[in-house]
Amino acid sequence: MAKTLTIGVLALQGAFIEHIHALNTLRSSEHISDVVEVRTKQELDLVDALIIPGGESTAIALIAERCGILEDLREFARTKPTWGTCAGLILLAKTAIHTKKGGQQLLNALPVTVSRNQFGRQVDSFSIKLSSQCLEHVSEQCATGVVEPFEYVFIRAPAIVSVDDSEVEPLVKLPPGHGQTEASEDGLLVAVKYRKMLGTSFHPELTNDTRWHRYFVRMALSQEDSAVEALAA
Repeated sequence: MAKTLTIGVLALQGAFIEHIHALNTLRSSEHISDVVEVRTKQELDLVDALIIPGGESTAIALIAERCGILEDLREFARTKPTWGTCAGLILLAKTAIHTKKGGQQLLNALPVTVSRNQFGRQVDSFSIKLSSQCLEHVSEQCATGVVEPFEYVFIRAPAIVSVDDSEVEPLVKLPPGHGQTEASEDGLLVAVKYRKMLGTSFHPELTNDTRWHRYFVRMALSQEDSAVEALAA
């Protein structure tokens, strides 16, 4: 019998409902047994993989700390498949710059440096369609054999301005010219994979395209399979 996953979405603040909806649409086609809103350690203990949604990274960290699950989230991110989108990427990172005065709590898991609000204020939000090679295995090809571009939505988004470990795999980079600093001149990195972690600057849950959710589910499933094989060896 094929392994199935219980996937959690951190539901303290932000766009968690949209992620839950996207995951539920995949339950019949992917190996998802349940989708859980996570607010407590008990709920976190139920899940095999976790999505930390976009929202307000400082608020999510403060609520997690007050709920007593911040340390549990740190441990989870180090040991189980975890995907941070937008604010979730900031939380996953080991280093964040341009934070609010006094800084903010991070999970210190993903070895990258993230620039908060790299693309400006709410009025500077934008979307861009890009073809991404990393999505080829979760995409249906059109008649010409070309993978349909994905619509990347950026809302007060961060960007990855430094990769701080050679194991971090860059996945998506924007064309030059998007962003608020000199770092944007060479094109900003907006998606990376590292061991069991996925970090993205954009909001895939705000589109009807579930390919990034499918990518994460299959990534998490492959990690589970690898763990089972290691135990059997």
